[in-house]
Amino acid sequence: MEQETRLSESPSAVPGTVRPGGRTAKVRRAVLDATEDALAAAPFHTLNMDQIAATAGVGKTTVYRRWGSPVGLVADLLHDMAEQSLPAADTGSLAGDLRANAELVHRTLTDPRMGAVFRAVIAAAACDEECARALNGFYRARLAEWAPVATRAVARGELPPDTDALELLRAVSAPLYYRFAVTREELTGADAERAVTAALAAASAGAFAGAD
Repeated sequence: MEQETRLSESPSAVPGTVRPGGRTAKVRRAVLDATEDALAAAPFHTLNMDQIAATAGVGKTTVYRRWGSPVGLVADLLHDMAEQSLPAADTGSLAGDLRANAELVHRTLTDPRMGAVFRAVIAAAACDEECARALNGFYRARLAEWAPVATRAVARGELPPDTDALELLRAVSAPLYYRFAVTREELTGADAERAVTAALAAASAGAFAGAD
């Protein structure tokens, strides 16, 4: 039986519509933390709404009404991860900025907890369109956050003026995600450095220039 002391919210509450310290925000934080814990411990297909509610200390009816399904939980977790992402580095050079980006991706994917979470959300996105859109939105937000590294590099004369910043950044992270999610190979610091070196060489050759 659900305890009366558990967090609850009004039926009309929507994520992100109240002040950070409000009841709705507290409910969302508790549920998303519980969802992340669950994905860190087990695959997406084991995600159980009743267990999430119990772990978060939230009424089951609240969780079902607000998120609807495990897919809804994962999609909102991805939105939250995008909101909480750290800002891009500004090291003073393109090489330094891209290296910081690659190191961040490497550190995240090799972290025992976050690596498991990303495996789970990638698996969810592969079989559900809502999760796929949420994952796409997460990465678009991250790419947009890091896009200024290319703008600064153009101003310093390190890149052609018409370089596509997003393609440049994708070239850094794509080899790392390929090893992580497709071939399931060990991901090392040398792999991150190799990705940066290859992206820099391609950028210098104009491989990312001329895109609209």
